[in-house]
Amino acid sequence: MSFQKIDDLGRKLEALEHALAILGADEATHMAVGGGEKRAEAMSALAGMYHRQATAPEIADWIADAEAQTLSEEQQAAVREFRRHYTNLTCLPVEFVERQTNARMRCEQLWRDLRAKNDWAGFLPALDGVVSLAREEAALRADVLKLTPYDAMIEQHDPGTRTASIGPVFSELKAFLKDFVPEALAVQDERVAKRPVKALSGIYSVEKQRDLGLAMMAATGFDLAHGSLAVSHHPFCGGVPTDVRITTRYNTSEFLSALMGVLHETGHALYEQNLPKEWSHWPLGKARGMAMHESQSLFVEKQLGRNPAFWQWALPVIEKHLGETWSLEDILPHVHYVERGLIRVDADEVTYPLHVILRYELEEDIIAGRLETSDIPEAWDAKMREYLGLSTIDIPGDGPMQDVHWAAGAFGYFPSYTLGAMMAAQQWAALTKEHPDADTDLAAGNFSKINDWRRDKIWSQASRWSTPDLLERATGEKLEASHFIGHLRRRYGSA
Repeated sequence: MSFQKIDDLGRKLEALEHALAILGADEATHMAVGGGEKRAEAMSALAGMYHRQATAPEIADWIADAEAQTLSEEQQAAVREFRRHYTNLTCLPVEFVERQTNARMRCEQLWRDLRAKNDWAGFLPALDGVVSLAREEAALRADVLKLTPYDAMIEQHDPGTRTASIGPVFSELKAFLKDFVPEALAVQDERVAKRPVKALSGIYSVEKQRDLGLAMMAATGFDLAHGSLAVSHHPFCGGVPTDVRITTRYNTSEFLSALMGVLHETGHALYEQNLPKEWSHWPLGKARGMAMHESQSLFVEKQLGRNPAFWQWALPVIEKHLGETWSLEDILPHVHYVERGLIRVDADEVTYPLHVILRYELEEDIIAGRLETSDIPEAWDAKMREYLGLSTIDIPGDGPMQDVHWAAGAFGYFPSYTLGAMMAAQQWAALTKEHPDADTDLAAGNFSKINDWRRDKIWSQASRWSTPDLLERATGEKLEASHFIGHLRRRYGSA
C-alpha cells in the first residue's frame, strides 16, 4: 500500500506543479503589470502548499516501506527518485520557500523594468535579498546533502554533476577558446574579403516571423496541439508537457535571432512533449536536469539549426514565409557569424561558452560569500575584459543585469548552458556514428530518425539516471570537451 500512497501523492503534486507552471508562464507573457504583487502572493502560497504536501513527515515512512515492497523495475526507479526528490525538498522549511518565492518573483518583476533603464542602484537591494536567500538555501542544502554549498545548488539543476567534473572541462574549453576566437574571426574576415556578405533586407514583420517559427516548430516535431508560441522579455520554455509554452522575442530588422530562439525553445519543448506520459506524476517522469535539457535545445538550435544541411531544406521555407530568395552561400555567413559581443543570448557558438564560464566563476564566488552583490559589476567587467576584450562597467543592463537567472534566484543553473552545448555535440557525434545519413535527412527536412534516436536515448529515459550516467549511456562515453572542440574547429576553424 505504501507505493500506492506515493503514487497518489504524485498525482496531487503534479496538479500543483501544473498550476504553478501555467501561472508562471502567464506572468511572463500576458499578465498586466499591475498584477505582479498579487500574482507573487498567489504563487508563493501555492509553492508553500506544494512544499507542505511534498515534505510531510509520513512520506519518509511511505518511501521506506515502498523500498521493502516487491515492485516492478519502473516502480523501483520511481521510489529511488521519490527519495532523492523528498530529501532535496526537506532541506528547506516551508516558511523559507514561501519567503524565497515571493522575493524571487518581486525581484524578477523589478528586473524587467530596471534592466532597460540600466538602473543597477535601484535593482541592487532586491538582488541583494535574493542572493542572501540563495546563500541560506545553499547552506541548508549542503548540510543535508553533504556537499559544498555551490555543489548543493548545482544538484538542484543537474543531479550528479559536481564542480570537480565541471572545472576540468571548462578549463580545457577556456584554454582552447583563448586562441580559437581570434582564429575564427580571422577565417571569417578572409571569407568576407573574398565574398562580401549579402545584407538582410531589414523588413520582417512580427506576423511573418511568427508564421515562420510555427512552421519550423511543426517540421522539427513540435506538437502544436499540446503547445504554443508567445512573446516575452526573455525567451523561455515553460508550462507542462501537455501544454508547453514557448516564447521568443522579435526584431523586425532581422529574422535570425527570433528564429534561433524558436528553434532553441523547440528543443526544450520536444524533450517535455516526449517524456513518458505514464510517469508524468512521478519525479521519475521529469526531464533529467537542466544540462540535459539545454543539450536538447542546443541540439536543435546548433547541431541542426546551424548545420548547412538544415539550410538546404530551410531556405525554401524562408522564401515562402518571408518572401526572400537566398542561396546557401548567402545565408551561412549570417548563420555562422562570429563576433565578440556583450549579450549571452545573442552570442555565437564560438564566444558563447565564455559568457557562461564567466557567470559560473562569479556564481561560485557569490554563493561562497567571496563576492558581495554590490561588487558584481566590477568583477563582471574584469572577466568580460579578460575573456572577450569588452567592457560593461557603465552599462549594467548589458552586463550583470542582462539575464533573468540571478533575479529569479537560479544559482547553479548557468553551467548547464555550456555543459549542454558540449553534451549536444557529443550526442550528435554518437548519433551520426549510428546514422551516417543524418545530414542527408536534414537536407530533405526529414527529422524522424534523428528524433527517434533522441527519444530512445534521452527522452524516454526521463530521470531514470543521473545526468552523467544518462549521457554516458546515450553516447557510450563520459562528457568530453573534445567533441565540442572538434565541432567548433570543423564549422569555424581554418582547417
